Amino acid sequence: MKPSRMAHGFVLSVVVGLTASLAHAQAPIRIGEINSYKAQAAFLDPYHKGMELALEEINTAGGIGGRRLEVITRDDGASPGDAVRAAEELLAREGVQILAGGFLSHIGLALGDFARQKKVFFLASEPLTDKLVWENGNRYTFRLRPSTYMQVSMIVPEAARLKKKRWALVYPNYEYGQSAAATFKSLLKQAQPEVEFVAEQATPLGKVEAGAVVQALADARPDAIFNVLFGTDLARLVREGTTRELFKDRPVVSLLTGEPEYLDPLRDEAPTGWIVTGYPWYAIDTPAHKAFVAAYQKKFNDYPRLGSIVGYSTIKAIAAGVRAAGSTDTERLITAFRGLAFDTPFGRAEFRRSDHQSTMGAFVGRTAVEGGRGVMKDFTYLDGARFQPADEAVRRMRPAEAQQ
Repeated sequence: MKPSRMAHGFVLSVVVGLTASLAHAQAPIRIGEINSYKAQAAFLDPYHKGMELALEEINTAGGIGGRRLEVITRDDGASPGDAVRAAEELLAREGVQILAGGFLSHIGLALGDFARQKKVFFLASEPLTDKLVWENGNRYTFRLRPSTYMQVSMIVPEAARLKKKRWALVYPNYEYGQSAAATFKSLLKQAQPEVEFVAEQATPLGKVEAGAVVQALADARPDAIFNVLFGTDLARLVREGTTRELFKDRPVVSLLTGEPEYLDPLRDEAPTGWIVTGYPWYAIDTPAHKAFVAAYQKKFNDYPRLGSIVGYSTIKAIAAGVRAAGSTDTERLITAFRGLAFDTPFGRAEFRRSDHQSTMGAFVGRTAVEGGRGVMKDFTYLDGARFQPADEAVRRMRPAEAQQ
């Protein structure tokens, strides 16, 4: 007996439905990642390798619910406008479901606002500006790396212990540098009310005139210096300042300087005795970090930088969030990421519900030169959860719609 047309149509529709379901189940989860790869290669080349390692680990283990994780990258040319155009293209043409990345703070703010407008989930990997999760925060944007406020809060107690009264500041003249300088002045003044700030040098990013800056700092006769320059700007400051003995018998407190990306290129010219935030990868002996270093060195035949940690942890955090959400739907991701715990090579961290900031921490120590290269000594890992404002203070800073 031949099946009726109705029965045949029913069987066909079931087969088509099952096929579509299988195809959907096997479709990759696509992350659109945007960064200043050409402009900030020292940090972002290792960052990209960290992402590669995390992707390999996740996909080799079966992906997320059987779906592979894919990352499609775009270079933003160190331009907020280019970053937004790249984000638009990734959503429209590449069909990405999640946005991630960002290095420079003003670009991170532009991508955060884009996420708000387009109602798409965005995990800011690296931008340090506090505005990203506070004044300009929105419900679609989360941030992985310890913020400017957090890192300054970690280093201010060390600055206060120096008992120096007259301070000079030098920083790159854009959102991150301005925010770091303002936060340092505010927190140090609270810890040491008698402190004075006798000079500030705000320099163009990547274009510091080291001779003029060093002379201006020396002319102010400070007791100590707070530095926020990084990359080639830091190298020029260190070399010129050393030549002119700016740092002789004068303590320096410096953000980021202990990161291999910026310390390694100085080799035996690295400063000694500076109080810094950084990443002493060669001396961290926790099981999680040792496993990460071994896997990284096996895959790339190279040692990790801090960028490697950030890239790796970005993908691991996204994977944890998608698993918790059971979906790449934006609203379900937001719900899952609020309070989400995830693993990093530094240990367990979570995203705060109040401001979407991760509790990932940082290392604080002192610089030294050993074996012809700069290293961090006497360092301590500080849990980021200890260096964030209370939830009530955050609620006063964030827009009302960001708290929904």
